[in-house]
Amino acid sequence: MRFNILLLSLFFSIWAFAQEEEVYSIYFDFDKYNLKPEQAEGVVAFIQKLDTTKVETIEIFGYCDDRGKDEYNYTLSTNRANTVKNKLLEKGIKNKIIITLEGKGRVLIDEDLLDNVPEVRSKNRRVDVVINYKPAVVNDLKIPGVYNKIPKEPVVGDRIYLEKIQFDRGSSKLNIKAKKELDKVVRDLLRNKKISFEIQGHVCCTPSYQTEAIDRGTKKRELSSNRAKAVYKYLIAKKIPKIRMTHKGYGNSQPLGKGSFFDRRVELLITKVDN
Repeated sequence: MRFNILLLSLFFSIWAFAQEEEVYSIYFDFDKYNLKPEQAEGVVAFIQKLDTTKVETIEIFGYCDDRGKDEYNYTLSTNRANTVKNKLLEKGIKNKIIITLEGKGRVLIDEDLLDNVPEVRSKNRRVDVVINYKPAVVNDLKIPGVYNKIPKEPVVGDRIYLEKIQFDRGSSKLNIKAKKELDKVVRDLLRNKKISFEIQGHVCCTPSYQTEAIDRGTKKRELSSNRAKAVYKYLIAKKIPKIRMTHKGYGNSQPLGKGSFFDRRVELLITKVDN
């Protein structure tokens, strides 16, 4: 029963990637790559829950436990990944959105440091299906006071959703694309010198007992805070006065209620408008 619950449940990784994509895992028996009936039912249930109109890409990764030779385990993990891919295709997922299919081979463990080696090995005999969603379009939200750019007549409490400011998975470092988008934000802020604002970082999909996600750079649960700080530092470097800005991470405490892909975000909350 416990195995079936684990198998059929849609869950989010508790590691650094948790906040960036939805992950579904299928666990296999030792030395097997075929899907048992209950496993196939779990995959079907997972597909039925997906809003495929919002899915941008899918990645499939197969794994094995640490026993056996490398070549054999790479073949086995690849066969597991292909088995799951074929089931997804059978249930209507388009092949063109499956951009990665990879057998990772065995997952090494240190038996001396683990309390329950058999359980750890059973969880390493798996395939992870990673769902990457399309970028959020804030205009689709239709939430009063939430905009995709600074409104013509801003008021305190308005929120500017920086929908194109995307970070790499589990990272608080600004990539090239994010910096280019922030340059556009800088131009807007320089034209609207009367507003002050708080830079807010948000994440989604952390476990229910955690409100914040892990920053893989620091290995600490401070991802939303670090992302907000990264934007803050970039704006300072672009000559936006410090006196106009504060920054804060809110973890997953302020979901928009429109789906997890909208909750991975950075916002500017207008806190003051000078006359």
